[in-house]
Amino acid sequence: MVYMYFVDHNPPHFHAIYAEHEALVRIDDGSIIRGELPKTAARLVEQWRVLHAAELEETWELAREPAALGSIEPLQ
Repeated sequence: MVYMYFVDHNPPHFHAIYAEHEALVRIDDGSIIRGELPKTAARLVEQWRVLHAAELEETWELAREPAALGSIEPLQ
């Protein structure tokens, strides 16, 4: 699982969770800021990060200002 939290601290990163392991992964270079992942999970997270780097950067910017996220129409 991968999470990104509203108004989280810099540098831009996401939280990658695999079983009982959690790592904070930098969006720009994939380095682990804190925590650890098993080798296979870390390799898969890195492949995913490279494929989605632009989307991750955009989402990070939107999450910095929660008001920037659009609303979803309610059920009518």
